Amino acid sequence: MINYLFNNILKFFDYFHKEKIIKKLRTINKKNRFKIVFDVGGHRGESIDLFLKNFKIDYLYSFEPSKESFKILFKKANLLKNKFDKVNIQLENLALGDSNKNVEFNYLKETSSSTIQKLNTNSSYFKKKEKYLGKLINKKIFIEQVNFQEYLMNKKINKIDLLKIDTEGYELEVLRGLKDSLSRVSVILFEHHYHNMILKNYTFSDIHHLLEKYSFIRVYKSKMPFRKTFEYIYKNKND
Repeated sequence: MINYLFNNILKFFDYFHKEKIIKKLRTINKKNRFKIVFDVGGHRGESIDLFLKNFKIDYLYSFEPSKESFKILFKKANLLKNKFDKVNIQLENLALGDSNKNVEFNYLKETSSSTIQKLNTNSSYFKKKEKYLGKLINKKIFIEQVNFQEYLMNKKINKIDLLKIDTEGYELEVLRGLKDSLSRVSVILFEHHYHNMILKNYTFSDIHHLLEKYSFIRVYKSKMPFRKTFEYIYKNKND
């Protein structure tokens, strides 16, 4: 009962949080059009649903490395394809990073927290999540990761208009995978976790300095409801 109530309260506040993000993206892109969108960490189709309902998009690439979540993403995308038939939606059961390899993945019952990074199951935040969401039941699986820049080259993609990254502590690795192609991204939306559940080998400053190097400026920051996590939007000054 507690889990059900908490999840519904979370969804209620998340709705308004997402509305603020959409509003900000509309101020950045007044035409409400993104030609190419990359959704890295597609989960179960929440982001592609949100983007398609609010923006005109030509090509949408969504990446979800977990086979279990990918199956649900696939079904959701097929429904959206019927509604948004002018959008070319491509799904990839892959992770993106700076190299081609198989990596270990912590798949959780609370699937949105699944991550490539190691977990501190003794952390206060992990225990707090289990209190409200139930046993997380961590199991390890192997997933395929591809080099981000090579993927763009193989697909002959020269520019990304909107890059969304939600990879539970793997965001820096995704950005590093772009290498110099990072300069050909217009807008980046990503999460950063400040809690002690995910064991990252970097800080927010590392992301900020990397983006600064490629002429990005921060234009938005907002704390996610009931979480020690913030969402950021960075814009390329050269666009």
